[in-house]
Amino acid sequence: MKQDVRRTEENATYMKKVDDVIRTARKGVKTKKNEFVSNAYSLIDKAAKRNVIHGNKASRLKQNVSRLMKKTS
Repeated sequence: MKQDVRRTEENATYMKKVDDVIRTARKGVKTKKNEFVSNAYSLIDKAAKRNVIHGNKASRLKQNVSRLMKKTS
């Protein structure tokens, strides 16, 4: 049960980072878009690698980030 608590906290940390990235993308980023997109992809890929989110969901989230960045340009 101790492991379950620790893993839940770690998963919540990754999900919070992913949610923050998506929220920021929706608000729109005016400067350093390429850097933001690469950091967003990195965070999403790390969450998928650690099985916090499914690989297909990671692809969908990266697609949404890319689409939102194109929309703000």
